[in-house]
Formats: sequence, C-alpha cells, structure tokens
Amino acid sequence: MRPCPSPWRARYRKWFAAPQTVVIQPTTWCNLDCRYCYLPFRKLKHQMPLEVAEALARAVARFEDSGQPTGIVWHGGEPLAVGREKFASLLAPFEELRRSGRVHHYVQTNATLISEAWCDLLGAYDIRVGVSIDGPAAVNAERLDLRGKPAFDRILRGISLLREHGIEFSVISVVGAMGIAMPERLMEFQATLGGHSTGFNIEEIEGVNTDRQPPTVGQSEEFWRRILTWTREHPGAPPVREIERLAEYLKLIRSGRRAEWERRRLDPIPTVSWKGDVVLLSPELADTRAPEYGDFVAGNILDRPLTEILGNAHRLRYVRDFLTGLDRCQTECAFFDFCRGAQAANRYFENGSLTTTETHYCRVSRQALVTALSALATKEASA
Repeated sequence: MRPCPSPWRARYRKWFAAPQTVVIQPTTWCNLDCRYCYLPFRKLKHQMPLEVAEALARAVARFEDSGQPTGIVWHGGEPLAVGREKFASLLAPFEELRRSGRVHHYVQTNATLISEAWCDLLGAYDIRVGVSIDGPAAVNAERLDLRGKPAFDRILRGISLLREHGIEFSVISVVGAMGIAMPERLMEFQATLGGHSTGFNIEEIEGVNTDRQPPTVGQSEEFWRRILTWTREHPGAPPVREIERLAEYLKLIRSGRRAEWERRRLDPIPTVSWKGDVVLLSPELADTRAPEYGDFVAGNILDRPLTEILGNAHRLRYVRDFLTGLDRCQTECAFFDFCRGAQAANRYFENGSLTTTETHYCRVSRQALVTALSALATKEASA
C-alpha cells in the first residue's frame, strides 16, 4: 500500500513549479555602500569556492529539461567584485550546459567595475546584464562608494562600454523619495541609456534597510499613472518591466486565455550563497535570522543535491507559512488574480510573519499600478 501523499507537498505543488531561476552569490562584498541597501554582510569579502559552483552545475544538470534554459543569475554583493579570473572559473562548470542551451547566465551589477576585458568575458559567455542605476546624478546620489563618493560617473562609463561592445543590458532603478516625484524625468533619462528594458523597484523595507520612509501609496499611484502616460506618448522607448507584465495579463484575459495565466505557478527561486547554503522563495531572505524560522537555510548543496533540497521544501516551516499566506491572499485580496501573492521577503520584513497577506510592497508596486491604469481608463472614458 502506498503511503498517503503529504497535504503540504500537494499544496506546494499547487503553487510552485520547478525552478526557472537560480540566484548565485559569488561574493558578499560590494564596492558600493548605497544608503538604502538591505544586505547585512556587504562589507565582508567572502568568495564562493569553486566546489560550490561545481556542485550547483551538477544539480542544475539534473533538472528536468523544460525546453527553456534555466536562468543562472549572478547577484551579490557586487558579483564582478570577485575579479574576472575568479568569475570565469565559476562559470566554467556550467559551460557544457550553456552550450547545449540548458542554462543562460545573467548578472546584476552596479557597472562601476566594467572594463574592456569584462566586456570580452561577458560577450564570450553571452551573459545578459542588468545594471542598477536610479536616474540622473541627483536621483542616483544615494549610490555611493566606500569613501562616500558618488558612483554615477563610473556607472555611466560602464554602461557606455557595454554599448560599445554591443552587449545588451536592462536597467533596474530603486525609486525613493526623490525619484517618486519625477517619473517623466526618470523615463527620459532611461531612454538615453540604451537599455533594452527598464524596471522600477519602489524602495522597500527589508533586510537592514528599516529606518527610511518609503514612498506612500498615493505617491506610487501618481508615479505609475504618469509612467503609463509617458510610455504611451513615447512608443519607441524601452519597455517598462512592470507595465509589460500587466499588459500581458490583460491581453490573456481579454483574449479568453485566463486559464493560461492561472496555470502559471511561482518560481521557488533557490538562492545559493557563497558557501553553498540554499534559501528559497526570496533572495532577500539570505543572511537573515528570525526567531520563528532560524536562518531560512533549506540545506547546503555540498551536503545534499539541490533537487533533494527542493523536493523537501514543503517540510520547511517558513515555506508552509508562506503557502498559508498565499491561500489567504487568494481568498481575501481583490488584486490576487494579477498579483499572484505578496513577495515572501516583504511579508517577513514588514509583517514579521509569512502567514500574512498584504504588504506595503503589494500596495505600491502591484495595486497602485492597477489602480493607476484604472483611473486613466475611467478618465478617458468620461472625456
């Protein structure tokens, strides 16, 4: 007689698919000291040993081939701070998988360390680049180096090198107290950079970034309304990540393909630390300790294969609490059909529990976008 399947396993599979993305922390260190940074260990120079990258490559090779490459996202700290030789050695174990189309590399960087030699390496491995820059110099002023000096000119120099070498890049901007009031200026600036897309992360309360006042819901709704208006008036501008997601949702709903949207499950986003520890659900939970959940570590890939760690995800208390919160979101939230549930890290850092539902992140990044579009549509219909 077969044992009864775990109800928690069934609930996990209801919400989560196999990983589409694996986040890797090649180093904890960052050469910048941004005022809103959430990373607690960004001044420590830990680096990933080669054996961790090798173990991870073996694990990814065991993933079921979905026909789409697994995204290997090199994050940090500042991932380029490990140096080109070290970075190339960490890429090497994945090379057979990359050549066969099983993985695609991404790197999220502040771009200050990009050089001609780095561009050669990025191009050789077909690495897709995400650049963190918040806007014009005055808006980007909170991105400082370790001496407290602005990083803006060095970021622009790195972007210029990427363009010169034909390396595509996207842009991610943190939107804080200054940027929230100038969406058109941000979009105009983004359009000059030459990126293929842009994304806006409205500043969040998470990690060690707990003392600042994030933008309000009202400010965020106005921000998104003006972003929507600007993008419609400038059809040739780089697409905005958040608007593209909303547009995709509306297109599927309007074309009678709601089931296609609803079949999409969440990515568990395994995040592998420099020493091989694995945290699930949100990269921001790495290097965090909590009375209820310990250090959020699901296992270490030097001790257990990643596939086994993922197979036992439903046994973790924080994952179970998150599943409970997702069920509640689905029942209680009018925005759930689009949003699909609050981010795990935001639930913990804002509410102290993963069983909770709505967060400030939800209100300013998802709900405000929807209500901004609704307000624009209503205004135009009544005109």
